[in-house]
Amino acid sequence: MGRRVVVTGMGAITPIGLSVGEFWSGVKEGKIGFGTITRFDASEYKCQIAAEVKGFEGKNYMDFKAAKRMELFSQYAVAAAKEALEDAGLDMEKEDAYRAGVSVGSGIGSLQAMEREHAKLLEKGPSRINPLMVPLMICNMAAGNVSIQFGLKGKNINVVTACATGTNSIGEAFRSIQYGEADVMIAGGTESSVTPVGIAGFTALTALTSSKDINRCSIPFDKERSGFVMGEGAAVVVLEELDHAKKRGAKIYAEVAGYGCTADAYHITSPAEDGEGAAKAMEFAMADAGVEPEEITYINAHGTSTHHNDLFETRAIKKAFGAHAGSIKINSTKSMVGHLLGAAGAVEFVTCVKELEEGYIHRTVGYQIPDEECDLDYCKEAAEMELKYALSNSLGFGGHNATIIVKKYEEQ
Repeated sequence: MGRRVVVTGMGAITPIGLSVGEFWSGVKEGKIGFGTITRFDASEYKCQIAAEVKGFEGKNYMDFKAAKRMELFSQYAVAAAKEALEDAGLDMEKEDAYRAGVSVGSGIGSLQAMEREHAKLLEKGPSRINPLMVPLMICNMAAGNVSIQFGLKGKNINVVTACATGTNSIGEAFRSIQYGEADVMIAGGTESSVTPVGIAGFTALTALTSSKDINRCSIPFDKERSGFVMGEGAAVVVLEELDHAKKRGAKIYAEVAGYGCTADAYHITSPAEDGEGAAKAMEFAMADAGVEPEEITYINAHGTSTHHNDLFETRAIKKAFGAHAGSIKINSTKSMVGHLLGAAGAVEFVTCVKELEEGYIHRTVGYQIPDEECDLDYCKEAAEMELKYALSNSLGFGGHNATIIVKKYEEQ
Protein backbone atom coordinates (compact mmCIF):
# COMPACT_ATOMS: atom_id res chain seq x y z
CA MET A 1 0.00 0.00 0.00
CA GLY A 2 1.54 3.28 -1.11
CA ARG A 3 0.92 6.73 0.27
CA ARG A 4 -2.72 7.82 0.48
CA VAL A 5 -3.85 10.35 -2.12
CA VAL A 6 -6.75 12.76 -1.72
CA VAL A 7 -8.61 15.30 -3.85
CA THR A 8 -8.39 18.84 -2.45
CA GLY A 9 -9.41 21.06 -5.38
CA MET A 10 -11.40 20.90 -8.62
CA GLY A 11 -11.93 23.07 -11.69
CA ALA A 12 -14.02 22.64 -14.83
CA ILE A 13 -14.80 24.35 -18.12
CA THR A 14 -17.71 22.48 -19.75
CA PRO A 15 -20.55 22.89 -22.27
CA ILE A 16 -22.98 23.29 -19.35
CA GLY A 17 -20.95 25.54 -17.06
CA LEU A 18 -17.67 27.43 -16.70
CA SER A 19 -16.93 26.27 -13.14
CA VAL A 20 -17.46 23.17 -11.05
CA GLY A 21 -20.40 24.86 -9.33
CA GLU A 22 -22.11 25.79 -12.61
CA PHE A 23 -21.36 22.40 -14.12
CA TRP A 24 -22.70 20.47 -11.13
CA SER A 25 -25.87 22.59 -10.99
CA GLY A 26 -26.36 21.81 -14.68
CA VAL A 27 -25.84 18.09 -14.05
CA LYS A 28 -28.44 18.05 -11.28
CA GLU A 29 -31.02 19.79 -13.42
CA GLY A 30 -30.31 17.49 -16.38
CA LYS A 31 -29.12 20.38 -18.56
CA ILE A 32 -27.83 19.49 -22.01
CA GLY A 33 -25.02 21.34 -23.76
CA PHE A 34 -25.92 20.37 -27.33
CA GLY A 35 -26.67 22.76 -30.17
CA THR A 36 -25.98 23.52 -33.81
CA ILE A 37 -22.26 24.01 -34.44
CA THR A 38 -21.30 27.70 -34.36
CA ARG A 39 -17.50 27.43 -34.66
CA PHE A 40 -17.77 27.06 -38.46
CA ASP A 41 -20.43 26.56 -41.12
CA ALA A 42 -21.39 22.90 -40.78
CA SER A 43 -24.46 23.05 -43.04
CA GLU A 44 -22.85 20.66 -45.55
CA TYR A 45 -21.77 18.20 -42.88
CA LYS A 46 -23.64 15.03 -41.99
CA CYS A 47 -23.11 15.86 -38.29
CA GLN A 48 -24.19 19.41 -37.43
CA ILE A 49 -24.49 19.21 -33.64
CA ALA A 50 -21.79 19.60 -30.99
CA ALA A 51 -21.51 20.41 -27.29
CA GLU A 52 -19.58 23.68 -27.46
CA VAL A 53 -18.29 25.70 -24.50
CA LYS A 54 -20.24 28.96 -24.37
CA GLY A 55 -19.13 32.38 -23.13
CA PHE A 56 -15.50 31.49 -22.44
CA GLU A 57 -12.91 34.30 -22.62
CA GLY A 58 -9.30 33.31 -21.96
CA LYS A 59 -8.42 36.80 -20.71
CA ASN A 60 -10.82 36.31 -17.77
CA TYR A 61 -8.49 33.61 -16.42
CA MET A 62 -5.02 34.75 -17.40
CA ASP A 63 -2.99 37.65 -18.73
CA PHE A 64 -4.22 38.72 -22.18
CA LYS A 65 -0.75 38.30 -23.75
CA ALA A 66 -0.40 34.82 -22.22
CA ALA A 67 -3.81 33.86 -23.59
CA LYS A 68 -2.78 35.03 -27.09
CA ARG A 69 0.09 32.52 -27.00
CA MET A 70 -2.23 29.62 -26.21
CA GLU A 71 -4.72 27.73 -28.33
CA LEU A 72 -8.17 27.07 -26.90
CA PHE A 73 -7.34 23.62 -25.46
CA SER A 74 -4.49 25.15 -23.44
CA GLN A 75 -6.64 28.08 -22.32
CA TYR A 76 -9.31 25.68 -21.08
CA ALA A 77 -6.70 23.73 -19.11
CA VAL A 78 -5.20 26.84 -17.51
CA ALA A 79 -8.67 28.15 -16.60
CA ALA A 80 -9.69 24.84 -15.00
CA ALA A 81 -6.33 24.58 -13.20
CA LYS A 82 -6.75 28.12 -11.84
CA GLU A 83 -10.12 27.22 -10.35
CA ALA A 84 -8.77 23.95 -8.93
CA LEU A 85 -5.74 25.61 -7.30
CA GLU A 86 -7.86 28.39 -5.82
CA ASP A 87 -10.39 25.82 -4.61
CA ALA A 88 -7.58 23.86 -2.94
CA GLY A 89 -6.17 27.02 -1.34
CA LEU A 90 -2.72 25.97 -2.47
CA ASP A 91 -0.16 28.76 -2.00
CA MET A 92 2.80 27.90 -4.23
CA GLU A 93 5.01 30.40 -2.36
CA LYS A 94 4.77 28.08 0.64
CA GLU A 95 5.33 24.89 -1.37
CA ASP A 96 8.44 23.17 -2.69
CA ALA A 97 7.75 23.78 -6.38
CA TYR A 98 9.77 20.69 -7.33
CA ARG A 99 7.35 18.49 -5.34
CA ALA A 100 4.32 19.89 -7.17
CA GLY A 101 3.78 18.49 -10.66
CA VAL A 102 1.37 18.44 -13.59
CA SER A 103 -0.36 15.60 -15.42
CA VAL A 104 -2.75 17.24 -17.86
CA GLY A 105 -3.46 15.43 -21.12
CA SER A 106 -5.08 16.23 -24.44
CA GLY A 107 -5.94 13.63 -27.02
CA ILE A 108 -5.43 15.85 -30.05
CA GLY A 109 -3.96 19.27 -29.25
CA SER A 110 -4.92 22.11 -31.57
CA LEU A 111 -6.57 21.17 -34.84
CA GLN A 112 -7.36 24.89 -35.15
CA ALA A 113 -3.68 25.80 -35.40
CA MET A 114 -3.04 23.01 -37.87
CA GLU A 115 -5.97 23.97 -40.12
CA ARG A 116 -5.16 27.68 -39.99
CA GLU A 117 -1.46 27.30 -40.77
CA HIS A 118 -2.04 24.64 -43.43
CA ALA A 119 -4.37 27.04 -45.25
CA LYS A 120 -1.65 29.73 -45.07
CA LEU A 121 0.94 27.28 -46.39
CA LEU A 122 -1.21 26.47 -49.43
CA GLU A 123 -2.31 30.05 -50.12
CA LYS A 124 0.78 32.11 -49.23
CA GLY A 125 3.72 29.70 -49.01
CA PRO A 126 5.99 28.36 -46.24
CA SER A 127 7.46 31.73 -45.28
CA ARG A 128 4.09 32.87 -43.87
CA ILE A 129 3.74 30.12 -41.25
CA ASN A 130 3.43 31.41 -37.68
CA PRO A 131 6.76 30.86 -35.85
CA LEU A 132 4.72 29.66 -32.85
CA MET A 133 2.73 27.11 -34.85
CA VAL A 134 4.40 24.06 -33.26
CA PRO A 135 4.20 25.18 -29.60
CA LEU A 136 0.62 26.31 -30.17
CA MET A 137 -0.40 22.99 -31.71
CA ILE A 138 1.29 20.14 -29.82
CA CYS A 139 -0.83 18.49 -27.17
CA ASN A 140 1.70 18.60 -24.30
CA MET A 141 1.36 22.40 -24.24
CA ALA A 142 -1.68 22.23 -21.98
CA ALA A 143 0.52 20.66 -19.29
CA GLY A 144 3.37 23.01 -20.17
CA ASN A 145 1.22 26.12 -19.91
CA VAL A 146 -0.36 25.02 -16.61
CA SER A 147 3.16 24.50 -15.21
CA ILE A 148 4.36 27.90 -16.44
CA GLN A 149 1.30 29.82 -15.29
CA PHE A 150 1.35 28.48 -11.74
CA GLY A 151 5.05 27.79 -11.10
CA LEU A 152 4.75 24.01 -10.85
CA LYS A 153 8.27 22.60 -11.29
CA GLY A 154 7.78 18.93 -10.43
CA LYS A 155 7.04 15.99 -12.70
CA ASN A 156 5.25 17.30 -15.79
CA ILE A 157 3.60 14.79 -18.13
CA ASN A 158 1.03 14.63 -20.90
CA VAL A 159 -0.63 11.25 -21.25
CA VAL A 160 -2.24 10.68 -24.66
CA THR A 161 -4.57 7.69 -24.81
CA ALA A 162 -7.37 9.12 -26.96
CA CYS A 163 -10.67 9.00 -25.06
CA ALA A 164 -8.99 7.48 -21.98
CA THR A 165 -6.58 10.43 -21.63
CA GLY A 166 -8.33 12.22 -18.75
CA THR A 167 -8.60 9.08 -16.63
CA ASN A 168 -5.04 7.98 -17.38
CA SER A 169 -3.74 11.48 -16.57
CA ILE A 170 -5.38 11.47 -13.14
CA GLY A 171 -4.40 7.84 -12.58
CA GLU A 172 -0.74 8.48 -13.41
CA ALA A 173 -0.74 11.53 -11.10
CA PHE A 174 -2.18 9.29 -8.37
CA ARG A 175 0.65 6.78 -8.94
CA SER A 176 3.26 9.57 -8.89
CA ILE A 177 2.15 10.67 -5.43
CA GLN A 178 1.72 7.10 -4.16
CA TYR A 179 5.26 6.29 -5.27
CA GLY A 180 6.72 9.43 -3.68
CA GLU A 181 7.69 11.34 -6.82
CA ALA A 182 5.49 14.30 -5.84
CA ASP A 183 3.38 15.56 -2.94
CA VAL A 184 0.96 17.51 -5.14
CA MET A 185 -0.15 16.85 -8.71
CA ILE A 186 -2.40 19.06 -10.83
CA ALA A 187 -4.15 16.51 -13.04
CA GLY A 188 -6.83 16.28 -15.68
CA GLY A 189 -7.64 16.57 -19.36
CA THR A 190 -8.56 19.17 -21.95
CA GLU A 191 -9.83 19.22 -25.52
CA SER A 192 -11.15 21.56 -28.19
CA SER A 193 -11.72 19.73 -31.47
CA VAL A 194 -14.96 21.20 -32.80
CA THR A 195 -13.30 22.15 -36.09
CA PRO A 196 -13.96 21.29 -39.75
CA VAL A 197 -11.37 18.52 -39.90
CA GLY A 198 -12.28 17.24 -36.43
CA ILE A 199 -15.97 16.88 -37.23
CA ALA A 200 -15.31 15.61 -40.76
CA GLY A 201 -12.78 13.04 -39.55
CA PHE A 202 -14.95 11.56 -36.82
CA THR A 203 -17.94 11.61 -39.18
CA ALA A 204 -15.99 9.69 -41.84
CA LEU A 205 -15.25 7.13 -39.14
CA THR A 206 -19.04 6.88 -38.54
CA ALA A 207 -18.42 7.68 -34.86
CA LEU A 208 -20.61 10.82 -34.68
CA THR A 209 -24.38 10.94 -34.52
CA SER A 210 -26.28 12.24 -37.53
CA SER A 211 -29.29 13.18 -35.35
CA LYS A 212 -30.47 16.78 -35.66
CA ASP A 213 -32.56 16.54 -32.47
CA ILE A 214 -30.60 17.97 -29.50
CA ASN A 215 -32.75 15.91 -27.12
CA ARG A 216 -32.02 12.61 -28.91
CA CYS A 217 -28.44 13.08 -30.13
CA SER A 218 -26.34 11.81 -27.21
CA ILE A 219 -28.38 8.98 -25.68
CA PRO A 220 -26.01 6.41 -24.15
CA PHE A 221 -27.38 2.87 -23.82
CA ASP A 222 -30.63 3.82 -25.58
CA LYS A 223 -31.71 1.49 -28.40
CA GLU A 224 -31.87 4.47 -30.82
CA ARG A 225 -28.31 5.68 -30.14
CA SER A 226 -26.46 6.49 -33.34
CA GLY A 227 -23.06 7.85 -32.37
CA PHE A 228 -21.49 10.38 -30.05
CA VAL A 229 -21.67 14.17 -29.97
CA MET A 230 -18.33 16.00 -29.96
CA GLY A 231 -17.87 18.00 -26.77
CA GLU A 232 -15.11 20.32 -25.61
CA GLY A 233 -13.74 21.72 -22.37
CA ALA A 234 -11.45 20.73 -19.52
CA ALA A 235 -11.43 19.45 -15.96
CA VAL A 236 -8.48 19.62 -13.59
CA VAL A 237 -8.15 18.38 -10.01
CA VAL A 238 -5.58 18.89 -7.27
CA LEU A 239 -4.34 15.58 -5.87
CA GLU A 240 -2.30 15.58 -2.67
CA GLU A 241 -0.56 13.15 -0.40
CA LEU A 242 -2.84 12.87 2.64
CA ASP A 243 -0.43 14.15 5.32
CA HIS A 244 0.58 17.07 3.10
CA ALA A 245 -3.09 18.04 2.74
CA LYS A 246 -3.75 17.66 6.46
CA LYS A 247 -0.73 19.73 7.47
CA ARG A 248 -1.98 22.73 5.55
CA GLY A 249 -5.59 22.24 6.71
CA ALA A 250 -6.94 21.55 3.22
CA LYS A 251 -10.54 20.57 2.61
CA ILE A 252 -10.58 16.93 1.49
CA TYR A 253 -13.25 16.06 -1.08
CA ALA A 254 -12.50 12.39 -1.57
CA GLU A 255 -9.73 9.80 -1.72
CA VAL A 256 -8.38 8.16 -4.86
CA ALA A 257 -8.54 4.47 -4.02
CA GLY A 258 -7.62 2.42 -7.09
CA TYR A 259 -6.49 2.57 -10.71
CA GLY A 260 -6.34 -0.11 -13.38
CA CYS A 261 -5.36 -0.15 -17.05
CA THR A 262 -5.35 -2.69 -19.85
CA ALA A 263 -5.21 -2.89 -23.64
CA ASP A 264 -7.66 -4.81 -25.81
CA ALA A 265 -4.97 -5.61 -28.42
CA TYR A 266 -7.91 -6.08 -30.77
CA HIS A 267 -8.86 -3.18 -33.08
CA ILE A 268 -7.90 0.47 -33.62
CA THR A 269 -11.39 1.84 -32.96
CA SER A 270 -13.67 -0.92 -31.65
CA PRO A 271 -13.47 -2.19 -28.08
CA ALA A 272 -13.10 -5.97 -27.73
CA GLU A 273 -16.54 -7.44 -28.37
CA ASP A 274 -16.55 -9.63 -25.27
CA GLY A 275 -15.58 -6.72 -23.00
CA GLU A 276 -12.64 -8.68 -21.58
CA GLY A 277 -10.12 -5.81 -21.64
CA ALA A 278 -12.38 -3.26 -19.96
CA ALA A 279 -13.49 -5.89 -17.44
CA LYS A 280 -9.85 -6.56 -16.52
CA ALA A 281 -9.20 -2.82 -16.05
CA MET A 282 -12.10 -2.71 -13.57
CA GLU A 283 -10.83 -5.84 -11.82
CA PHE A 284 -7.31 -4.39 -11.55
CA ALA A 285 -8.67 -1.11 -10.13
CA MET A 286 -10.74 -3.00 -7.55
CA ALA A 287 -7.72 -5.10 -6.56
CA ASP A 288 -5.64 -1.92 -6.28
CA ALA A 289 -8.30 -0.35 -4.05
CA GLY A 290 -8.72 -3.51 -1.98
CA VAL A 291 -12.47 -3.66 -2.61
CA GLU A 292 -14.74 -6.56 -3.44
CA PRO A 293 -17.02 -6.28 -6.50
CA GLU A 294 -20.09 -6.26 -4.22
CA GLU A 295 -18.83 -3.05 -2.59
CA ILE A 296 -19.16 -1.14 -5.88
CA THR A 297 -22.71 0.23 -6.17
CA TYR A 298 -22.16 2.96 -8.77
CA ILE A 299 -20.31 3.22 -12.10
CA ASN A 300 -19.82 6.35 -14.20
CA ALA A 301 -19.67 4.59 -17.57
CA HIS A 302 -17.65 5.62 -20.60
CA GLY A 303 -21.10 5.47 -22.25
CA THR A 304 -20.41 7.28 -25.51
CA SER A 305 -23.76 6.59 -27.27
CA THR A 306 -22.12 4.57 -30.05
CA HIS A 307 -23.60 1.15 -30.71
CA HIS A 308 -20.37 -0.77 -30.10
CA ASN A 309 -19.11 1.08 -27.02
CA ASP A 310 -22.30 0.85 -25.00
CA LEU A 311 -22.90 -2.79 -25.87
CA PHE A 312 -19.33 -3.93 -25.20
CA GLU A 313 -19.03 -1.84 -22.01
CA THR A 314 -22.23 -3.48 -20.77
CA ARG A 315 -20.66 -6.88 -21.45
CA ALA A 316 -17.50 -5.76 -19.62
CA ILE A 317 -19.46 -4.73 -16.53
CA LYS A 318 -21.28 -8.09 -16.50
CA LYS A 319 -17.95 -9.90 -16.87
CA ALA A 320 -16.31 -7.95 -14.03
CA PHE A 321 -19.24 -8.04 -11.61
CA GLY A 322 -21.21 -11.17 -12.49
CA ALA A 323 -24.71 -11.30 -10.98
CA HIS A 324 -23.96 -8.13 -8.95
CA ALA A 325 -23.91 -6.07 -12.20
CA GLY A 326 -27.70 -5.89 -12.13
CA SER A 327 -27.59 -4.13 -8.73
CA ILE A 328 -25.18 -1.37 -9.82
CA LYS A 329 -26.35 2.14 -10.73
CA ILE A 330 -24.71 3.08 -14.06
CA ASN A 331 -24.91 6.49 -15.73
CA SER A 332 -23.21 8.46 -18.48
CA THR A 333 -22.29 12.12 -18.02
CA LYS A 334 -21.86 12.27 -21.82
CA SER A 335 -25.67 12.35 -22.03
CA MET A 336 -25.34 16.06 -21.06
CA VAL A 337 -21.92 17.26 -22.23
CA GLY A 338 -21.18 14.93 -25.13
CA HIS A 339 -17.80 13.28 -25.56
CA LEU A 340 -14.93 15.54 -24.53
CA LEU A 341 -12.34 13.07 -25.89
CA GLY A 342 -9.16 13.70 -23.87
CA ALA A 343 -11.09 15.67 -21.24
CA ALA A 344 -13.94 13.18 -20.85
CA GLY A 345 -12.47 11.08 -18.04
CA ALA A 346 -11.44 14.18 -16.07
CA VAL A 347 -14.93 15.73 -16.25
CA GLU A 348 -16.40 12.37 -15.22
CA PHE A 349 -13.93 12.15 -12.30
CA VAL A 350 -15.18 15.52 -11.03
CA THR A 351 -18.74 14.22 -11.43
CA CYS A 352 -17.90 11.14 -9.34
CA VAL A 353 -16.40 13.27 -6.54
CA LYS A 354 -19.50 15.50 -6.43
CA GLU A 355 -21.79 12.47 -6.43
CA LEU A 356 -19.88 10.93 -3.50
CA GLU A 357 -20.01 14.24 -1.65
CA GLU A 358 -23.77 14.65 -2.06
CA GLY A 359 -24.98 11.05 -2.23
CA TYR A 360 -26.61 11.86 -5.55
CA ILE A 361 -26.41 9.88 -8.79
CA HIS A 362 -27.44 11.86 -11.88
CA ARG A 363 -29.73 10.40 -14.50
CA THR A 364 -28.61 9.44 -17.98
CA VAL A 365 -30.44 12.28 -19.70
CA GLY A 366 -32.33 11.32 -22.87
CA TYR A 367 -32.30 7.60 -22.07
CA GLN A 368 -35.79 6.35 -23.00
CA ILE A 369 -35.85 3.15 -25.05
CA PRO A 370 -34.14 0.12 -23.48
CA ASP A 371 -31.90 -2.01 -25.69
CA GLU A 372 -32.38 -5.74 -25.15
CA GLU A 373 -28.61 -6.26 -25.10
CA CYS A 374 -27.95 -3.32 -22.77
CA ASP A 375 -30.05 -4.54 -19.88
CA LEU A 376 -28.50 -3.02 -16.74
CA ASP A 377 -29.68 -0.06 -14.61
CA TYR A 378 -28.66 3.01 -16.61
CA CYS A 379 -30.31 5.56 -14.31
CA LYS A 380 -33.39 6.63 -16.24
CA GLU A 381 -34.07 8.67 -13.10
CA ALA A 382 -31.67 10.33 -10.68
CA ALA A 383 -31.10 8.51 -7.39
CA GLU A 384 -30.20 9.64 -3.90
CA MET A 385 -28.16 7.06 -2.03
CA GLU A 386 -25.18 6.91 0.28
CA LEU A 387 -22.07 6.09 -1.73
CA LYS A 388 -18.75 4.81 -0.45
CA TYR A 389 -17.15 4.25 -3.86
CA ALA A 390 -17.54 5.57 -7.40
CA LEU A 391 -15.93 3.69 -10.28
CA SER A 392 -15.26 5.55 -13.54
CA ASN A 393 -14.43 3.91 -16.89
CA SER A 394 -12.73 5.38 -19.96
CA LEU A 395 -12.07 3.47 -23.18
CA GLY A 396 -9.94 4.92 -25.98
CA PHE A 397 -9.28 4.27 -29.66
CA GLY A 398 -6.27 1.98 -29.88
CA GLY A 399 -7.75 -0.34 -27.27
CA HIS A 400 -6.87 1.69 -24.17
CA ASN A 401 -8.94 0.84 -21.08
CA ALA A 402 -8.64 2.86 -17.87
CA THR A 403 -10.61 2.63 -14.65
CA ILE A 404 -10.28 4.78 -11.55
CA ILE A 405 -12.03 4.33 -8.22
CA VAL A 406 -12.79 7.28 -5.95
CA LYS A 407 -13.69 6.71 -2.32
CA LYS A 408 -15.51 8.78 0.28
CA TYR A 409 -12.76 10.11 2.53
CA GLU A 410 -12.55 8.53 5.98
CA GLU A 411 -9.91 8.98 8.69
CA GLN A 412 -8.19 5.66 9.37
